[in-house]
Parts: sequence; C-alpha cells; structure tokens
Amino acid sequence: MSSQIYWLWLATRHGIGLVRTKALLEYFGTPENVYKAGKIDYAALDGIKRQDIEQLMSKDLANAGKILSSCEAKGCRIITVNDTVYPERLRNIYDPPLLFYIKGELPHIDDLPVVGVVGTRDCTPYGIKNAEKAGYDLSQSGIIVVTGLAKGIDSAAVKGALQGGSAVIGVIGTGLDIIYPSENRLLFEDIINNGAIISEYPPGTAAFKSNFPSRNRIISGLSLGVAVIEAPAKSGALITAARALEQGRDVFTMPGNVDAASCKGSNALLREGAIPFINAEDIIDEYIELYPDKIKAIRNAKQKSIDNTSKVDYIDLGHKYKELETDEKIVFDSISGKQLQVDEIIITTGFTAQKVLASLTILELGGMVRRDLDGKWSL
Repeated sequence: MSSQIYWLWLATRHGIGLVRTKALLEYFGTPENVYKAGKIDYAALDGIKRQDIEQLMSKDLANAGKILSSCEAKGCRIITVNDTVYPERLRNIYDPPLLFYIKGELPHIDDLPVVGVVGTRDCTPYGIKNAEKAGYDLSQSGIIVVTGLAKGIDSAAVKGALQGGSAVIGVIGTGLDIIYPSENRLLFEDIINNGAIISEYPPGTAAFKSNFPSRNRIISGLSLGVAVIEAPAKSGALITAARALEQGRDVFTMPGNVDAASCKGSNALLREGAIPFINAEDIIDEYIELYPDKIKAIRNAKQKSIDNTSKVDYIDLGHKYKELETDEKIVFDSISGKQLQVDEIIITTGFTAQKVLASLTILELGGMVRRDLDGKWSL
C-alpha cells in the first residue's frame, strides 16, 4: 500500500491541528506508525487530548483512498512535508502544511527570490494598475510572484507576472479542481503552464471562508517578503502581512489615497513600520544583492528607454493637470522647475509622508513625474 494513504489519513484527522500532528510524527516517526499505534501509545504523548485520541482511533482508510484516487483522476500530485521537493523555506514556519496538492511544476523555492503580492478583492483602478505593473516588473527582474489568486489585486498581479516571464505560484483555499473565482479559469491554466498552483485542501473542497486565512500563511511562508497593495481596514491581505511578520518575512506596502476606504489597512501598515514602496524597483533593491545571479535590475533598462526620446509617448501635462485631484496638483506644483527629495516635498507641501507618497505614485503612473537614480523627483 502506498505510504501516501497514511499521510492522507493523518492529514484528515479533524481537530488535531498541525502542531500536535507534527508532535505525533516526531514521536512515532512515520504516518504509518501513527496509524498503527493504539490508545495507550497515543496517551503517552504529551499534549494529546481525549478528542485527538478518538480521531486517531478511527482507522478507516476509505476517505484517504478516495482522495488518492481523485488526485490521480484529476492530475493532482501530493507533496508531503518529508518529501525532498517540499520547500525548506515553508517547512521551517511554525505550522507548515502536513502536505499539499499541486498542479504544474513548483520552482526550487529555496534557491530563488519569491515575493508575495496581495491586496483587496474590491480594489480601485489605481490598485489594479499598480498590482499588474508590480507583478510584471518583479517577474521581469527574475523574482517569482506568489499570490492567493483571488479577484482584484491578486489576479492583477498574476496577469502582470505571467507577462514578465518568470514562474508564478498560486496558493488557493479550495481543492485544485475548484476554480474560484470562476472567471479565473484561463488564468489558472496559464499558471499551471508557467509555474504551479498549490493547496492544502483535497480535490472537491469548496470555497469555505475559513480556509482562506489559513491559506495566507503559505503565501508568506514561501516568500522572502510580502507586498501589500490596497487593503481596507479588515482585509485578508492584512492577515497575510501579520503572518509574514510572525515568520520573519519583510512586509512592503504601497501608499494609497489617505481618504480611500480601500487603502485604510495598507496605509495603517506604513504607520506600523512596513517598508514603503512606490514601485517594484524598491522591492528589487532589497534582494538584488542577496540573489545577484537570479535578479536583474530593471531601472537601467527603463532609464535608457526614457533617454531615447524618439520612443517616449508625448504627455500633455496641461491636459493631465486639469484631471488631477487637489493633493496631486499641490505635489506637482511643489516639484515644478526643481529636483526634490521626498522629505523636501513634504516640507514644501506640509503634507504627511503618506499623502506625498500616494500623490507621487499617481503622478508617476500618469507619466507626469519621474524619479532619478539619486531618488530626486522632477517633472
């Protein structure tokens, strides 16, 4: 009998939890040994509760066999925490998944720069544009993007990352045969052909709300850092950021409109010490020295394209200026005819750092301002 059936049996012991399951494996050695143990053996283990023993004494393998057959029929592979291809980066978090199901090919995470990109489902055009651009630039530089594949920010980041050329990883809170949201079917297929989709939930598992917070620890666990783009005060993206901090990962946050409800949570992360980023280059700069043979800078290439005036689109600043919000106009006016650092713009406008960074982001995306290699802003 395949050893995987014992892994599946152990993984489906409800209520025991990953921490006590890990203790069982350390004590008995293998899932098969856990399966074959008796009530007295289980009771000898510290921390095991009566209800845990009741679960462990249920020796029926029918459900595990059903899951195994379903995986074979639907093209899912199973990777257990003891397999050599299981990422060490993920294995070392406090509560790693006992096993996960996978479609596609998982890159060798431990040797590669991976960044999670997360945000709200109910995002604005500002968030969509920034997420797609960040995903593209990170991927183009050689960084692997991992997201939860929810609609909104996650999906936009994946679309950009797929165009950037590097592998992409999706971590979902359903079975691999459940496309959620349903409109992401083609996106799922593209990821499977250019990376991997993984889940700790067996085939057939529907989109239960309780699954997604648990899923978030895997996104951060696979990553060096997590980038939050547009998150309201109550957001799954903030749960991912919290788990990232618990796991010792970096948390990056893109400043958003201080008056927008969709940015309340992400702006709060900045107050709490998250690393601000205006574009993907800020994240790339954090890791390029750690992975010099894996990450390539994109700033120089962009600088050359800017210097080549024959290829730069004409920007009608007068027309665009009329479309700006008041805050953006004030920041724009403060830069006019000068080259200023962010702190100088803050002094000139009297705005908070958050408001200045948010306005600069919008102006930069509109092609109205640029930042040079010294960090100075000009029109």
